[in-house]
Order: sequence, then C-alpha cells, then structure tokens
Amino acid sequence: MADPHHNEFPPGSLEARDLEHLLHPATNFKLHHEKGPTVHARAEGVYMWDNRGKQYIEGMAGLWCTALGYGEPELARVAAEQMQTLSYSQLFSGKTNEPSILLAEKLKQMMPFEAGRVFFGLSGSDANDTQVKLMWYYHNAIGKPEKKKIISRKRGYHGVTVASGSLTGLPAFHKHFDLPIAGILHTDCPSYYREGLSGETETDFVDRIVKNLADLIQAEGPETIAAFIAEPIMGAGGVVVPPAGYFQKVQAELKKHDILFIDDEVICGFGRTGTLFGAQSMGIEPTTMSVAKAVSSAYLPLSAVIIPEFIYEPFIEVTADVGTFGHGFTYSGHPVCAAVALRNLELMEERDLYAHAARVGERFQERLRSFADHPLVGEVRGAGLIGAIELVADKATKAPFAPSAGVGMHCQAQCENQGLIIRNLGDTIAFCPPLIITDKQVDEVFSKFEVALNETLEWIR
Repeated sequence: MADPHHNEFPPGSLEARDLEHLLHPATNFKLHHEKGPTVHARAEGVYMWDNRGKQYIEGMAGLWCTALGYGEPELARVAAEQMQTLSYSQLFSGKTNEPSILLAEKLKQMMPFEAGRVFFGLSGSDANDTQVKLMWYYHNAIGKPEKKKIISRKRGYHGVTVASGSLTGLPAFHKHFDLPIAGILHTDCPSYYREGLSGETETDFVDRIVKNLADLIQAEGPETIAAFIAEPIMGAGGVVVPPAGYFQKVQAELKKHDILFIDDEVICGFGRTGTLFGAQSMGIEPTTMSVAKAVSSAYLPLSAVIIPEFIYEPFIEVTADVGTFGHGFTYSGHPVCAAVALRNLELMEERDLYAHAARVGERFQERLRSFADHPLVGEVRGAGLIGAIELVADKATKAPFAPSAGVGMHCQAQCENQGLIIRNLGDTIAFCPPLIITDKQVDEVFSKFEVALNETLEWIR
C-alpha cells in the first residue's frame, strides 16, 4: 500500500491530500510518492506561481495548449456571460445552440482543405477516437467493410482512449493496457537523427521509410487500409520534425490506394509551427483534421473533428436506416466551451497573434539552436514556437544515456529550480511556450535553461 505520508509534507497540506486522494495521469507513482506534487496556485500571461509563491515562466504552454496565455479577462467575461445566458445545451436529436453553430462556421473557414462538417468533443483523445470510428462508419456506408485498418507511426501521440491510445506509438501507453487493438498498424518514425542509417542521406532515409510504408500496405492488402494518421510535427514523441519531402512522398503512396489522410493538429494547430496549421508548414493535404488544445487555449475543454462533405453524405442514408447516428458525447457542442473557443480564435486574429508567433518563433529557434554545440546536446529541432533538445551521452556516436540514469528528469528538475517549466520526454527536453511570448521572455526561457543544462552537465561529471 502506498504511504502518502512518508515525505516532508505536513498532514492536511494540499500536497499531503493530493498524495492521499488523486490518481495522476502520465506520472511515475513511485517517484510521486517520494517527491510529492507541485501545487500550481495562480497564473497570468506567460507566468505561473506555486502555492509557496515561487514564480515560473511557462515554457510548455501547460500541456502544449495555453496559446493565449493565462488569465485573459475577455475569455472569463465570455464564459460568465454564456453561463448566465445558456449554461448547457446539447446537440443530440437535432438540438443546437448558437455558439456551436458559430464555432463550426469559423473552423470551416479556417481549414486548409475543403471542409464539410464539424463534430465537437472535449479532448484530442476523443477527437482521434472519433476519427477511427468515422473511418469505420464511412467505409461501411460506402460498401467497403473490409477497408478498416489505420496506419499510425512509431513515437506518434494521438491520445489515450482505447482507439486513440492504440494509434499512439509509445510503448508506455500500451504496456499493461493490452494495446494496441487489432487493425491499428505502426510504420516508421521519421526521425533522421535517430533512425537514419550510417552514410544515409536525408533523401535516402525518406525513400527507405516510405518504401517500408508501401511494403506494409502491400503486405496488409491496400483494400483493407482506410486511413493514415500523423501529426505534422510529432509532439509527445519528442518533437520530431520530418525531413523535407517526407509527407509529399507519403501522400503519393497513400493516393495510389485511396487511403485517407487524418491530420492530427491537436498540438500543431493555430499558429504553433509558424503557419496557421502544421499541415501548411509541412506540405500536408488533409482529408480530415483533429483539433483541440489551442482551439480554446485550454480555458475550457473542447475538440473538433472536421471532415469533408463526401465523407458526410453517405451517413445520411445509413442513419435513416438505423434510426440514429450512434455516436456523440453529453458535452459535444457545450455552449460555454464553444463560446470561449470562438472568442479565443477571434482574439488571436484581432491581436494578429499568428504573425506575432511566427516572428517571435524566429528568435525562439535562434536561441534553441544556439545549444547545438553544448557537450550534452545531440540534436536540436523544431519550427515556429515548438522545439526540442535531445540530450546524449556521446555527441559523436549519438549514444543515449541509460533510461535509468534519469538525465532528462534531472534537467527538468533543474529547470524548475530556475523557475522554468519545460517537459522532459525521456532525455529530450521539449519547449512550447504560449504564443503571446515576447522576444525578451524567450531570452528568459533559454537563459534559465542554460543554467539548468550546465548544472546537469556538472551533475553527470
């Protein structure tokens, strides 16, 4: 039995009560009981304070999501006004509400493809779970019941529900959960740094892994594969930026076999990569799209799946036969969430935040890449206001540290000591600040990181 009281926290403190009552997501429970939680107390702009008064600069936009920063009064006003006007409404059985209609219209206008319909949920996980179900539903509706498999990628992250967790290509999200489920396939991660062979150029690497994809499609049977899903830039898998030409060659292969492209923009969407969507940064032509996180800047939970009209059209007759479209959530199209998300997107445009993020992203990438020569750094990668620094034991051979050494975790702890919030993904340090960050605040992020990185080097020595 875990003992929540064998640390220094006094009985009755928030820390002690957390250790007694909460089941934390994505947490090492043994370490959590040894070290205890950090209690976030308040936040404003790009800064956060814990319950002991310590200030941190936000280098991760929460969980890749607080694009507009913290404490925006206009979003609080909209939420309160909508709660007083219509605190809840549903979309089941043809019911609707104005915020959902307006947000759906807004999202369709923003899409980099011919969008038809918008389905609302609450998280990136449920959006990608919905994507899987829609692919199955669509292919049944058009008389291709054998065309059901979904190809994802190793190290991709698409959520944690049963279907989206299966799409995720990270072992920790599968082990002991009996995932992935049948019908979910995984192809190569497009990390040239980690997966490229000795003497292989980036072009050769892309050709090889796209051939592996083509071979997988043939081995499984093209007639059995419905869709391919990808993040434009991988997030939780280590901020992996594919080499030039990768997505163009992948898409050429998919088109040969009428395999649809699900674009997971949960992290990359709404200005993160220097363009409105990651698809535009990476040359992707989506069939469908999943969005969440920055769509509401995480002020309230909301996700959306956007599909073209040709996918929606065969649903009409099928639902007439069955009597209903048997999918949806109690909170699909929640009017308060939708109103806040809509105003969030409007504020981003009114404040020219996408152009600001692209401009500040240049400074961000410049400071990020200044660490390339550091003795601990193997690779630096990113685009716009997302980036990562991979720590290695040997720069020349790319040899990683043993996972048990906990180097990335130590570096994260040192960053927190300096008052910087980042996230270690193993020994890769991820950065994803709010889009409102300034050049001066970018310098603050990386000045604090430099101190933490040098301390980590001394600790290793």
